[in-house]
Amino acid sequence: MARYTGPKTKKARAFGEAIFGFDKSFEKKKYPPGMHGNGKRRKQKSDYANQLMEKQKAKYTYGVLERQFRKTFEKATSKSGVTGEVLLQLLEARLDNTVYRLGMAPSRPAARQLVNHKHIIVNGKLNNIPSTQLRAGDVITVRGKSQHLLIVQDSVSSKGDVRSFPWLEFNPTKMQGTFLGYPERENIPEKINEQLIVELYSK
Repeated sequence: MARYTGPKTKKARAFGEAIFGFDKSFEKKKYPPGMHGNGKRRKQKSDYANQLMEKQKAKYTYGVLERQFRKTFEKATSKSGVTGEVLLQLLEARLDNTVYRLGMAPSRPAARQLVNHKHIIVNGKLNNIPSTQLRAGDVITVRGKSQHLLIVQDSVSSKGDVRSFPWLEFNPTKMQGTFLGYPERENIPEKINEQLIVELYSK
């Protein structure tokens, strides 16, 4: 399965949440898509449907393919701790997600593109693998020549305070950030019910 490139507002409406970031169109139509709009009474979803929806929401939020997501879940089950929380920690520790969280890119897809196009350095070495799992102490830097890219400059200047993500540090002057360690669940802002995902894969 390829990455989703369809209409983001429609997908956000299906999940009932602006998973791709603020969206004016979504704010106007927060009900599910479809020809009947918000007027049709919808059937109550089964437990399986809710579990599947939550997994899909996490996948689309972090921009992870089905096989990648499954492997990440399997890795989470092999680690100590609460599986659902560990799953989200591993997703947060991805290089592309961290580049986005640090404010080097305006969105996760844009962050993935920066990594793919060799604009990001990790611990002094060029890294073009978005799924790279970061470890505590890893230093992420925008490559020297790439620091003047308009998308990077605009994102860094407009991004909110990275201190809202206590597992990260960022120096805007050096265009350099540090991954301090896995975040606590309460610090991860995504509204994902990870327990439903664990239940889905436990069937």
